[in-house]
Amino acid sequence: MFDRILVVCIGNICRSPVAEALLKQQFPHKQISSAGLGARVGEGVDPNARHLGEADGLHLADHQARQLTADMLNEVDLVLVMSDGQRRAVGDISPAALGKTMRIGRWLGDSGEDIPDPYRKSPEIFELVHRKLTQATATWANKL
Repeated sequence: MFDRILVVCIGNICRSPVAEALLKQQFPHKQISSAGLGARVGEGVDPNARHLGEADGLHLADHQARQLTADMLNEVDLVLVMSDGQRRAVGDISPAALGKTMRIGRWLGDSGEDIPDPYRKSPEIFELVHRKLTQATATWANKL
């Protein structure tokens, strides 16, 4: 059973906090959190990501970016990352966590998809990423 889920991206200000909020909306009974491999510690959600998320009813105002640690990885049942490179980085931090780490876009398309980093990119890229995260988290709803 996957009751404790950790969503990981790079800065923990764009993709992972939005994915965390989307999953919390679908699974209010699960413990869901997020962190970054190179977190912008203490920062809130990027304004572009926050605007799109709040337009969908997500609560993002209280988020503060935090750095991923081995302890965080060891305390959860499932780690969702945005890319294969991030999956490998999680394995570098905690080899034991590699077996429970999957791409959040695993169920998109024939072989899954990475979720691109929208940081410092156009509003259109943020919209694309938001759509992909919404689709990806919806597919996990059928798997968890």
